[in-house]
Amino acid sequence: GALTEIKGVQELELIPLVVEYEVQRQLNLMKISEELRQAGATSGNLKEEFFDVTEVFRQTACKVIRKALEKGHVVLAVKLPNFGGFLKRELMPGIRLGTEMADHARFWGRVGGIFHTDELPAYGITAQEVEALRKAVNAKEQDAVVFVADARENAEDALRAVIERAREAIKGVPEETRAANPDGTTRYMRPRPGAARMYPETDIPPIQVTEELINSIRQRLPELPEQRLERLMREYALNQKLAKQIMESECTELFETMAKESKVTPTTIAVFLTETMKALKRDGIPVEKVSEAKIREDFKALGAGEITKEALPDIVAWLSKNEDKTVKAAVESLGLKTLTKEELGEIIDGIIAKNKDLIEKSGAKAFGTVMGLVMKEVRGRANAETVSELIKQRLAKKA
Repeated sequence: GALTEIKGVQELELIPLVVEYEVQRQLNLMKISEELRQAGATSGNLKEEFFDVTEVFRQTACKVIRKALEKGHVVLAVKLPNFGGFLKRELMPGIRLGTEMADHARFWGRVGGIFHTDELPAYGITAQEVEALRKAVNAKEQDAVVFVADARENAEDALRAVIERAREAIKGVPEETRAANPDGTTRYMRPRPGAARMYPETDIPPIQVTEELINSIRQRLPELPEQRLERLMREYALNQKLAKQIMESECTELFETMAKESKVTPTTIAVFLTETMKALKRDGIPVEKVSEAKIREDFKALGAGEITKEALPDIVAWLSKNEDKTVKAAVESLGLKTLTKEELGEIIDGIIAKNKDLIEKSGAKAFGTVMGLVMKEVRGRANAETVSELIKQRLAKKA
C-alpha cells in the first residue's frame, strides 16, 4: 500500500468505516496493478497522444457533449493500451478506477468529468459512436479510450492527468491526499505535500504565467493609496484632509457615485459622509439603519433645491427611526420643504418690521442682527446664501 492522508471526516463514528474502505481501495489497486502488468500494460505505452474526435460526436444525442460543442469546445481522446475493462473495476462502494481518473481530470484539467469506453454505450452515446471513436484512435479490443469535451487547453490538461493516473495504476497505490465523503468513501483531493510541505502549492494546478496574463492582471489592479488620494483631490477639488477622510472611511464608492449623480459640491458630500454622520452617531442616532439608497436620495433632493444642506442631519435622524419611509415623507413630516424666494422674502420683511427699533440701534451691525433672527426662523428650510442675499437687498433699500 501507500501513505494516504484523508481529510474532512465530519463524524467520529465514520472513522472506522473510512479506514476500512481505504484498506479495501488499496488492496483492489494492488490487485489491479498486478493484473495490468500481466495484461501487458506498461508506462512506456501510455503516450500523451491526443486525438481530436469532435467530428465523431458532431451529431451525438449526448447532452453533455452537445452542450460543450455549442460553446465551441472540442472532444479530445486518448488511448490506454491494455486497460480495457479495468476502468470499471470497483475499488470501494461506488468508486471505480475510472472514478479516480475523473477526479484527477477535474482537479488538473478544470473539466466537469470524463467519458471512457468501459462504461459505454450510455449517456446518449451510441454503439456506432463508440466504434467510430475506437477506429479514430486506433484502439484494439483490449484497449480503453478516455475522452473529454471541453475547451482544448482544459481537455489536454485533463487527459494528461488521466495518463498520469493510469501510470500510477500500473505501479500500484499512489501517495495522495483524499477528501472524505459523507458515506465513508473518499475521493482524490490533491497530491501529498513533499518534504518542503506546501511548496509547490498542491491545492492549485500549475498556471503558466504569460505576458497576456500579466497585462490582464495589471489592468485590474486597484489604485495605490497615494494614487487614489491624488485623484480624489484632483477630480473632486477636495482638500487633503477631506480626501484622506474619504479614503479611510467605507464610503469612497458611495462618495464618488453621489458626486457624479447629484448637483451637490463634492466637498459638501465628503463633509456629510465623514463628519456629519459621525457626529450623529455620537449623539446616539442609529445612522447605520439609513441605507445608502436613502442617503443618495437625500442628496438628489438637495441638488434639486428641494431641501437645504442644514436639513440633512434632521432628515437622516428621522429616517433612522422610520426605515420604511422615504425622504419625501421625512421632509413633509419635519416641515423642511425649501421655502420659495417669495415666501422667504415675506418672512424677512415681517422680521424687519417687527424689529425696526432694534435694527436702527444696531446700525452697521444690522445685517448680522437680522441674519440671526431670520435663520432662527427658517433654519433647515432655506439656504443661508439666499437668506443673506435677500436681507442685503432689503437693508440697502432702507439705507
